[in-house]
Amino acid sequence: MAKESMKLVANNKKAYHDYFIEDKYETGIVLHGTEVKSLRMGKCSIKESFIKIEKGEVFVYGMHVSPYEKGNIFNKDPLRPKKLLMHRFEIMKLTGKIAEQGYTLVPLQVYFKDGRAKMEIGLARGKKNYDKRQDIAKKDQKREAEKEFKIRNL
Repeated sequence: MAKESMKLVANNKKAYHDYFIEDKYETGIVLHGTEVKSLRMGKCSIKESFIKIEKGEVFVYGMHVSPYEKGNIFNKDPLRPKKLLMHRFEIMKLTGKIAEQGYTLVPLQVYFKDGRAKMEIGLARGKKNYDKRQDIAKKDQKREAEKEFKIRNL
C-alpha cells in the first residue's frame, strides 16, 4: 500500500481559539485550473472564511485564492464561493446539527492529499470570552511547567 502524501496549504488557528470543534469532516473542493496552481504555490487564506449549506450543497465563502501570475485571462475571482464535495448523508447530518442553536461550520485547513485539493471542516460551537481566557491561562501554565522542567534538567 502506498504512503498517503499530505501537503498543508493553509491552516485556520483562529478557529480553534474562537470555537469548540466537536466533529471534523474531509471534503473535496471544486476549483478551476489556475486556482489549483495557485494553491500548489501556497497562495491561500481561510482566516475570514465561513461555510454555508444551500439547497443540499455545501459552499465556502471568503476563501481567498490569489490569482495565478501566469494565468492572465483564465484567472477567476479570488473570493468567489467554492463548492465543497461531501456525501449526501453527511450533508443531511450537518444540516440537522446546524439547525440546533449555536452550531456552525468552520474551515480548519486546506491541503493536498494524493494530488487532490481537500478541506477539513469542523462542526463547531462558539466560545464565550471566559472560555477563551481559560484556554490562554492553561497554555501559559503549560508553557511555565515546560520551562521549569527544562531548567531543572540542565
